[in-house]
Amino acid sequence: MSQSVGDIKLVVFDWDGTLADSLGRIVDCLQLAARQLQLPEPSVAAARDIVGLSLVVAVKRLWPGIDDQLGEQLIASYSHHYAVHSVGPCPFYAGAEQMLAALHGAGLTLAVATGKRRAGLDESLHGLAAGHWFAASRCADETASKPNPLMLQQLLAELAVSPQQAVMVGDSEYDMQMAQAAGVHRLAVSFGAHSAERLQRYAPIGCVDHLLELPALLGVERS
Repeated sequence: MSQSVGDIKLVVFDWDGTLADSLGRIVDCLQLAARQLQLPEPSVAAARDIVGLSLVVAVKRLWPGIDDQLGEQLIASYSHHYAVHSVGPCPFYAGAEQMLAALHGAGLTLAVATGKRRAGLDESLHGLAAGHWFAASRCADETASKPNPLMLQQLLAELAVSPQQAVMVGDSEYDMQMAQAAGVHRLAVSFGAHSAERLQRYAPIGCVDHLLELPALLGVERS
């Protein structure tokens, strides 16, 4: 890559499908909610495709024309199933903690920009004892949904970092589109919601198959 670790000061991570191995649970709960409300059940591929969007936007994408009241019921049902079927937070992908420790130890600032709701992210951060890694975070119920760049712009402003000094790490086109619109560098992971082929369209500085590959792309040596 053309940037050195001295150029990049902020690394912003998506959560579901990037750091957390949660796609299966999300898909299952969307399908359960649809069955409960007697709506067409989305395929696994369709449900995975909306991961990263806010729930409000995702519901409208999966069930076009759904009225607001039924949409709210669907979101409530999804949230209920997600809570009931949870046995704790979804785990990190392999290597996530070692990768975060390496970046943090190199003096980089870390943040989260996610389609999750605040309550869900806070529960995950607490359950995984991971809150200390991140200087700031934005959730979809606090700001505009991806791919709108607002949540990323808010993080840049809060942390006093220019777009050229930041990189967004994500598994979906929504992450890449958001970063591109904000003028932020993009770094993709190949194991999440969207394929590497789709993510490569947004000219990321790299596309990793494992989180432990990420520090080297940012000029950081793992201990």
